[in-house]
Amino acid sequence: MKRRGPNPPGHLSDEAKAWWRGVVTDYELEPHHLRLLQLAAEAWDRSQQARAVIDKEGITTTDDRKNVRAHPAVGIEKDARTGFARLVRELDLDVDAPPSRTRPPALRSNRRGA
Repeated sequence: MKRRGPNPPGHLSDEAKAWWRGVVTDYELEPHHLRLLQLAAEAWDRSQQARAVIDKEGITTTDDRKNVRAHPAVGIEKDARTGFARLVRELDLDVDAPPSRTRPPALRSNRRGA
């Protein structure tokens, strides 16, 4: 029988909620991990929202001086994707789930002597 974890925040997309459920089922997460998981799911949703705007309006826009510029959603998508990738790495979810279904392994400190 699979372990059940806390429910995902209600404001997340169905896709992000499904991912959340998979993570909390596969890992034993501390409260601070759940906060990072929420931020990661929100970043994913934000990147997908920006992607939908880009798909509809295009990757570029023209300003009032007729200069072609990157659509603002391009930056939003990039920042959200970067945030998502960093949060997944911070949670050590970028590797296969451990067979014992335990919490993510602690990251080694980059400080000397630690």
